[in-house]
Amino acid sequence: MFFNKKSFILGIVCLSITAGLLGCGKRGLPRPPKERVSQRAEVSGFQRGNTVKISWKMPARNAGKGSVLNIDRVDIYRLAEPITAPTSLTAEDFASRSNIIKTLKIVDDDFGGKVLSYTDELQFASQPARLIYALRFANASGQKAAFSNFLVIEPAGRVAAEPTALRSELSQDAVSLSWTPPTANIDGTTPVSLLGYNIYRSSSAKQPARLLNKTPITETQFRDEFFDFGKQYFYFVRSVSLGTGSEPVESTESNILEIKPVDTFAPTAPTAITLAVGQDLISIFFATNPEKDIKGYKIYRSTDKDLELSKWQLLTPELLERNSFQDKAVEAGKQYFYYLTATDNSGNVSAPSEIVTETTPAR
Repeated sequence: MFFNKKSFILGIVCLSITAGLLGCGKRGLPRPPKERVSQRAEVSGFQRGNTVKISWKMPARNAGKGSVLNIDRVDIYRLAEPITAPTSLTAEDFASRSNIIKTLKIVDDDFGGKVLSYTDELQFASQPARLIYALRFANASGQKAAFSNFLVIEPAGRVAAEPTALRSELSQDAVSLSWTPPTANIDGTTPVSLLGYNIYRSSSAKQPARLLNKTPITETQFRDEFFDFGKQYFYFVRSVSLGTGSEPVESTESNILEIKPVDTFAPTAPTAITLAVGQDLISIFFATNPEKDIKGYKIYRSTDKDLELSKWQLLTPELLERNSFQDKAVEAGKQYFYYLTATDNSGNVSAPSEIVTETTPAR
């Protein structure tokens, strides 16, 4: 069979144009692809004392109420098995052998990338165990999404219990904390497996606490020197031990200590006071007080050293904020006596300084 090559090419071109015309229609504005709600969570966690803390990040938003993708609840699963069991595990195996240990109802406020968490309390048996956790999102009809990743924890029983009887003592420079050490491990065994302690502080019961020490401390006391009078603080302490795989494991919290330090501590009296006589004046110099919260100083004067101190003349009705002063209300040929006090930001006043004296020259 023969055909004309030119006619064949023309036919292909016409067919292409026709198909293109048939494919053309009225075009609107391009639409962005629909955002899918993430249906698989990423779980992380760790042992703390006799608990396992697991957490996961929620999707940015939820699907509509009528959607099959709408997340109504979270089912948390746990599988406990001997540490000698095979480590390979399929989703089908996990589903058939694990148990749901908690179901959490999900509300609208849980979305927006919020991190949710759950605490699983452990019961230690005589033999070590491997715990495998996972979770699944489910809709209101009970349809479930895929499992999250598997979180594998081999909890250690020989980690120290939490400290007890956390208490504080306040001074001008520090909040001094002390506590009673644990007497056993969380599984009841002794001696206590203890590396040291971590000390935490927060300024609100709702805010995450901040670790105050860089490495675990071995003493049962700690000085917090970075605080402000009049502010509220919450303190707690955790024991630190070596867990499975030699990683550090913290205990649960000690009792939480809530304090609001009140400054009732008077500053030290001013020192190193020197006088210099000038033309119709006496200059007073003194050392700056060592306290960080000094607001100012008061200077008192008398021509009678034996006069009751409360009756001496106050030369500085307003607190003096520098460490020098010129007394220009002096007369020639008279002896003058001076003492100083320091005042802090809380209004605490120091004891009187030593009394110093100088005599103006006679004319």
